[in-house]
Amino acid sequence: MALAGRIETLLARHWWRARPSWFSRCLLPLSWLYDALRHLAAARSPLRAPVPVVVVGNLIAGGAGKTPTVIALVQALREAGWRPGVVSRGHGGSASEARAVAADAVAGEVGDEALLIARRSGVPVWIGRRRVEAARALCRAEPGVDLIVSDDGLQHAALARELEIVVFDERGAGNGLLLPAGPLREPLPAAAGDRLVLYNAAAPSTALAGACATRSIGGVLALERWRSGAPGEARALAELRGRRLVAAAGIGAPERFFAALEAAGLEIERLPLPDHHDYATLPWPATTADVVTTEKDAVKIDPARCAATRVWVARLDFALPPAFVGDVLRRLGRPPDPRR
Repeated sequence: MALAGRIETLLARHWWRARPSWFSRCLLPLSWLYDALRHLAAARSPLRAPVPVVVVGNLIAGGAGKTPTVIALVQALREAGWRPGVVSRGHGGSASEARAVAADAVAGEVGDEALLIARRSGVPVWIGRRRVEAARALCRAEPGVDLIVSDDGLQHAALARELEIVVFDERGAGNGLLLPAGPLREPLPAAAGDRLVLYNAAAPSTALAGACATRSIGGVLALERWRSGAPGEARALAELRGRRLVAAAGIGAPERFFAALEAAGLEIERLPLPDHHDYATLPWPATTADVVTTEKDAVKIDPARCAATRVWVARLDFALPPAFVGDVLRRLGRPPDPRR
């Protein structure tokens, strides 16, 4: 495992405890420095995009489910008459300037999450380290867009926003400390305030009031078919039951993926990988017959390199509660008339 992965594993071992460990307490001075820098960055005056902005983000480091939330939210907004686009930092990609993300882009350039959103959502997606520039460039290139969803960026104070959605998973706020002593990017508030809270879990995992999304494996399909845009197949999922599968997941919380596969009746050998694993080399033995992986991983795997292994992609069904969608739409108001 690379050094970054070892550090991530070490920190996670201490972050997700009910009470701070001795190791976390030793890191508190660094947390105080982080908090000071955070306040300094937040003091900047935010800049507005040409259209309203909804930010979907985490209070914790690592994956809590914001990317599937963005995809599901975009679908709900389109059904309500909005014409959304998405901006993202493009985490894990090499590009720094604002640019569009095509469905056939290279994940190493634009980032795995941005590429997955572009493929799954069907709306314009732009990346850029300066999200304001990405938002403005998107609106110039796509004048029909009337709303922007920002994938992450809750702490990116430079971008003004009309609504913030905070996503938690079953781990909640961990030990309650700020980075790097704990997983929090900002202190956990006593109440949600103007923010909406969504739990990617069966029940709330913090004291903040919020809605709970539902998730399940909506079928699997071969990597080549997934790349062509085919939907997940329940029949293929049934056919994998009884086979010995390697489950590979380079996401923030791989155990969530493994548990979902087991709940679907699959027998798996877990292969957790660091978040945003680049798949420069295939992480499973060359003799492996069947591998099942996430969509976020699949955007980085070239089928031509997997001649000896059948790679299956598990499609995630992620549903937002109707009441939560209603709250979002009420906050945003009616979409503008496209004829104007």
